[in-house]
This record gives sequence, C-alpha cells and structure tokens, in this order.
Amino acid sequence: MKGTTYNQLVIFQTITKEGSIRGAARKLEIAPPSVSQSLKALETHIGLPLFHRTTRRIELTEAGQLLYERTTDAISSLNYALESVHDLSETPSGKVSITLPKFVYQYFLRPIYAEFCQRYPDIQLEISINDATVNIISEGIDLGIRFGDRLEEGMVAKQLTPPMHEALFASDDYIARNGVPETPDDLQQHKLIQYRFISSNQLAPLTLYFNSHTVTVNMPVAMIVNDTDIMIDAAEKGLGIGRIVAPMLKQQFGNRNLKPLLKPYWQPYPGLYAYFPRNSQKARRIRVLIDFLAEKAALMSE
Repeated sequence: MKGTTYNQLVIFQTITKEGSIRGAARKLEIAPPSVSQSLKALETHIGLPLFHRTTRRIELTEAGQLLYERTTDAISSLNYALESVHDLSETPSGKVSITLPKFVYQYFLRPIYAEFCQRYPDIQLEISINDATVNIISEGIDLGIRFGDRLEEGMVAKQLTPPMHEALFASDDYIARNGVPETPDDLQQHKLIQYRFISSNQLAPLTLYFNSHTVTVNMPVAMIVNDTDIMIDAAEKGLGIGRIVAPMLKQQFGNRNLKPLLKPYWQPYPGLYAYFPRNSQKARRIRVLIDFLAEKAALMSE
C-alpha cells in the first residue's frame, strides 16, 4: 500500500488487539495522540474508516476487519524476520508464549518447564491454559500444543509424541464392588467419572473403538470434573470409572493403584503436536522452545 508505513500497520493491529487507542498506546509505550495520528493517516490513505468509535468502545468496520485479516500474517512474518537478524549477535531472550490444554500441561509441560527457564534465564516464558483451539496468530501467542496436525493456513506442526489412546480405568475397590466390564455394553451397569471442558463448558463424549468404528457410549455418571487430577483422585477413591489419555496414567498403572479396563476398545488419538506460524522459528526465543519441547518429548517416548 503506497505511502503506508510498517509502523502504521503495527499500530492499527495493536489497536485492534487491545480494543482501544489508550490500550494500544500502553502496549506500544507511546503517547495516545501519536496512536490517533497514525490511525488517522492510515485511514486517509485507504479512504475509509477502519473503526466505529463510540464513547465506550471501538470496533472494526468492514474495511478494518478486512485489513486486519489481510495484514496479520504479513506483520507477524516481518516481526519474526527483523527479530531473526537481531538474534545473530544475541543470546536467546525476550518473552515466548505457549498455549495448551490443561491436561497437556499436567502430563507434558509441568515436569519440564522449570528446566527450560533455568536453561534460558533471559527468556520470559508465558504459559496459557486453554482447552479450546486457539488461533495463536490473532491472539498474539507464539506457539501451541494440541492433538493432531490439522492446522490453519500459514501454520506449521511438529510432532512431539506418538499416537496415544484414551484409557478407561478403575480402582481395585471399585472393581471388587462392581465387577470388571468385558464389553462396551457392560458399561451400562457401571458409573463414569465424567469430564467437562473448562473453555466450552461441554461434557466430553465417551467414545470407544468397536468393530473398526468409533462409537459414542452413554453410561450412568458418578460425578463430573473439569480437572484430570480430580479425575484420577476420584477413580483411586473408587467412585467410578475414569477416562483420560493413557500416558497420564503411567505411574498409577505401574504401582497398580488403578487398573486398565476394556483396553481393546480404547479410542485412538493422534499424537501431540507443537504448532506455530510458518516463519516464527526464525526467532531464536521461539526456536529454542520448539527444540526443547522436541528434545524432552523424545526422552519421554523412550
């Protein structure tokens, strides 16, 4: 866009993300009048207003929404390119942010993140727990972890773990009182410790792999939790049958506090993948985190 500067687009993007001119000024550490002048100059070049302004809030116009969507990836790529040149003479430093579901944090990241912080003391790690699928570019997050490699355009995925299964399990006490289910139909005589997603508030359907097909099983519910630690604790206390991905139960299966149930019917899941914008690895603060996660995932899989 002839006459439009990189800084004007960065300021426009920041206003959009922060929701106000003052918020953008605080984020960019410049004076609010400078933000207003930059926005006015950008709107003059385009010939259209980019925001609807009221006394309480600022919202994108149709033109503003289109400009935001068309420039987000480009600005992100330019930022990473500039940072990669600066990194040539620097140790890894700055903030790096990661988003992931809570159970992935508990199983995968919690045992290792302190080592990353100690290895790279000049990097400020920001961890965001979110069960929902996050658009990390629009949210300004550097990378995420989730199941599978199906991604939005402009994203890259790096596999961290092998495929896994969702396990069903119960304590000896529960089994002694209720017996062992031998087929999916037997689950109607048992009670489930159900899981509710924090972000969507939806109950997680119980799915099993039966006769080469995925089937949804409805069964009586003993209690509902939104935390995998509570899920394991409730199962150990004999309150019902639990269900989470099998790698999280390595310790419990090893010490036999919990017993696997219906293993031939466990639902398969793709492995965990780190995902990030295509050009983000050029920034050393992000690249060292991606490499660190891959290193630790390989050790866990041995």
